[in-house]
Amino acid sequence: MEGQIRTPILSVLGHIDHGKTTLLDNIRGTAIASKEAGRVTQHIGATEIPIEVIKDICAPLKDDWSEIKVPGLLFIDTPGHHAFASLRKRGSALADVAVLVVDVIEGFQAQTYESLSILKVLKTPFVLVLNKIDRIKGWQSRKKPFVINYKAQPEFARNELDTRIYELVGDLYDKGFSADRYDRIEDFARTVSIVPVCARTGEGIADLLLVLIGLSQKYFEKCLQLHLEEAGVGTILERKEEKGLGTTIDVILYDGKLSQGDTIVIGSMTEEPIVRKIKVLLKPRALQELRLERRFARVKTVCASTGVKIVATDIDNALSGSRVQVVERESDIEHVIEEMKAEIADMKLDTCLEGLIIKADTMGSLEALALELKSEKIEAIKKAEVGNITKRDVIDAATGKDPYLSTILGFNVDILPDAKEAAMQSKIPIFVSEVIYRLIEAYENWVDEEKERERREKSERLVMPGMIKILPGCIFRQSKPAIFGVEVLCGKIKTGVELLKADGANIGTINEIQDSGENISRAEEGMQVAISMRKPTVGRQIRENEVLYVNIPEEEKELLGGLLSPDDAALLEKVSEIKRRRRSV
Repeated sequence: MEGQIRTPILSVLGHIDHGKTTLLDNIRGTAIASKEAGRVTQHIGATEIPIEVIKDICAPLKDDWSEIKVPGLLFIDTPGHHAFASLRKRGSALADVAVLVVDVIEGFQAQTYESLSILKVLKTPFVLVLNKIDRIKGWQSRKKPFVINYKAQPEFARNELDTRIYELVGDLYDKGFSADRYDRIEDFARTVSIVPVCARTGEGIADLLLVLIGLSQKYFEKCLQLHLEEAGVGTILERKEEKGLGTTIDVILYDGKLSQGDTIVIGSMTEEPIVRKIKVLLKPRALQELRLERRFARVKTVCASTGVKIVATDIDNALSGSRVQVVERESDIEHVIEEMKAEIADMKLDTCLEGLIIKADTMGSLEALALELKSEKIEAIKKAEVGNITKRDVIDAATGKDPYLSTILGFNVDILPDAKEAAMQSKIPIFVSEVIYRLIEAYENWVDEEKERERREKSERLVMPGMIKILPGCIFRQSKPAIFGVEVLCGKIKTGVELLKADGANIGTINEIQDSGENISRAEEGMQVAISMRKPTVGRQIRENEVLYVNIPEEEKELLGGLLSPDDAALLEKVSEIKRRRRSV
């Protein structure tokens, strides 16, 4: 095996909805994009494209393949939403060459810049795919190579595309990259290739594959470490239950080889890594996506790079995102176990005594969910685990003191029946979704609604600041009770509250409020209503045009925190000052 060139791994990156999965769909001739939850890729997927398929697609552009030694391409389709930075980072770390997809109209977005930063740090060579060129006004997209179809376009459409390409070249230059349209490049080692495509129609796919094959070939020539080694090393993408097989793991093998019967060490959700022998190796058919394949071929050995399904006994605790390592000598097992323990410890998320409980189906998803929460300024996480939501999770959530954090968020997991029952009894909210940003939105909307409900309940219960003016010509009865018209200048009034004069004198409580002859319980700023009061007499204690204030009980002032607008808070301070002056007289 020594000296063989393995299949290069290509990581497909970019902003949400810019067409990463659709691009691969066109090559595969499948429809994975339409099956994705929320039409957003939620896990790293892998697809092998054999060199013979690439030759057929690129036939209009190239006929001599004698110098090409690359056996094909292995695409890792990474999630585009910015919640998946950790998954994207893991995908890029596996990648030899990256494909950065950008919408021609929308240009660089937040996740595009994030992807560029990752690629720069990891020093991963990449190609920029300028997708959706059919959105250019007047562009007639055909399933042809871009360089051929470009010549058939109206001049104004070509000019607009070139202008947008030059804008991207400028953006890349600002980030430290030299770039140009691929057919204008002389030195591909120093210049980032921009390949215009339409993933929907297939235009430019041949151009892209040809550039990727050429770039991969150059890359392999310079990087000896990419040649095949004996001991297989890979990364777990997902742990799955397969009918008739039990628990299996989907793995990207990025170095060496795997064989049936090999001893492997696997990262585990418990502290102790798993040591097992491979019972069965299953490979998806060519051009099929590893996550969605249903008809696998049983194989004895696989070589890097490839996506493979491993069947072994008792691997229920295998940790997605962790390493799979072949151990050839029994004496090396303990050393590998200690290495893997250290790796898994680094993957653990920071937790605190008071916070949310988050659950996800993979470690990468768990990291992504925590990262998204952090970006939303929600950093308090009490427990973060891989797996379905259990009754134990509900019990743990119920011990929290903060009602907004005594909550469980689950990404792509189920709620076990006993957990549902316990959650109903203890009134613990549980949010689950197959799309992280929807999960976060659901939680944030619930928090906003709960805070608004609490605010309304408190404002109903507490005395709120209010300032009214007695309207001239609106004295309907002078006393016992006095009935007169007022305008609410600020805040609100309600029945049962006491009113103060500007000198601090208490003139009694509001008995009734009427609006157009109808009794109401409260009146707010801007309203003109009639009120009745038993204590004062109009013309003696109070007069027309006089301003009166709601008396806030001292014991309720502290409870008003967070409920008051700036105007209400200023009014509360004014009333407090009136009362202080009254006491000092």
